[in-house]
Amino acid sequence: MAQNIDVTNHLYETIDAQHQDQSAATRRGLVKGTAVALGSLGLMGLATSQADAAVKTADANKVETIAAVAATAEILATIVNTVGAEKLKDRLDPVTLRNVQAAAQQEKNHYEVLTSAAVGGKAVTDTIYVPDEVFASPENLLKTLVVGDQVFINAYLIGVTVFARQGTLAGSRLARYASEIMGVEAVHRALALQSLGVLGNDRAYSKFAQREQTPGLPTTGAPGFYVISDAVGVLESAGFGFGKPGSKPGTAYKYAEVAARTPTLPGVN
Repeated sequence: MAQNIDVTNHLYETIDAQHQDQSAATRRGLVKGTAVALGSLGLMGLATSQADAAVKTADANKVETIAAVAATAEILATIVNTVGAEKLKDRLDPVTLRNVQAAAQQEKNHYEVLTSAAVGGKAVTDTIYVPDEVFASPENLLKTLVVGDQVFINAYLIGVTVFARQGTLAGSRLARYASEIMGVEAVHRALALQSLGVLGNDRAYSKFAQREQTPGLPTTGAPGFYVISDAVGVLESAGFGFGKPGSKPGTAYKYAEVAARTPTLPGVN
């Protein structure tokens, strides 16, 4: 459960901070002892070594980096949904087509908010190389959306954690923005799963860094991530390229060119 992981990580950090006057070995012992106790109670889903690593890498998650990765990811999502709806419009059922088109509109809006003065995010690149296989069939597109939306969910949950821990009004505002966007990404994932003919609302809690349990995906069995930059690695492993060709045959798409024809559905508010 994402909440349990988040709480235990925060607990470890608190223990470490409260015992700064003691040796590093002593602090590690206290953290590990707490981990064992939580594990015996069934409250922790990760091995101690994994939890320790998650705590140690927290400093890699800067606000600016999270905003940059999120903005770049929303460029990718705008492109994939817009072009996917265009290329597969005659092979997607009417409901799925409208859902994909609506997702394109929403991802574009997310990008505009993330790069607004209110947030200040700056995308790493405006050119995404999309594997040609993504648009080869409705199934390929929908599975790509499921995987991509889960990456976004994981990334925005990191954002919520980092922003909220600032303890400021600005941090709480950014945390709320990230939560609002994450909720929409979860809807996109569920609708794509449903269009694949499987259970869409398959989770009681949005997945954070646990292993992917949904069967039949390229990422099935793979873990999530605690460091925001790892989101890029997951997408690159799927063949996407950011400002340069990816690992699979693909086509370059520029955000401005695609966003200019992103659909606007009257039902989206």
